[in-house]
Amino acid sequence: MAKERKNKDFNPNHCPVTHCLNRIGGKWKIMIIYAISRSSNRFSSLQRAMPDISKQMLVNQLRELEEDKIIERIIYAEIPPRVEYKITEYGQSLFPIINVMQEWGIHDMKSERTERMEIVKN
Repeated sequence: MAKERKNKDFNPNHCPVTHCLNRIGGKWKIMIIYAISRSSNRFSSLQRAMPDISKQMLVNQLRELEEDKIIERIIYAEIPPRVEYKITEYGQSLFPIINVMQEWGIHDMKSERTERMEIVKN
């Protein structure tokens, strides 16, 4: 049985949406998944892709994504050691969800922009 993180898996009504948000919710996880899927698969490249995330937060989020089997951490036996991250097959099942979220965001951002332009005109 997987170790439950404090407050992370709180889902008293066994809601499937809450379950999903327990896995990928928060400010950084979707961005991390997206960055890894776009070849930012090393820690330093993830930091460059998301300059506002702290090192500790990135470490914590990567660990949680790995615990949830969404990403895989691959350690290469080289000198110096090299670590890369990749999206697991299970993690790839999130891509349709992320794509729909992206489409919704694009539509909503256009709507907001249009509304602001109408306010400025009046």
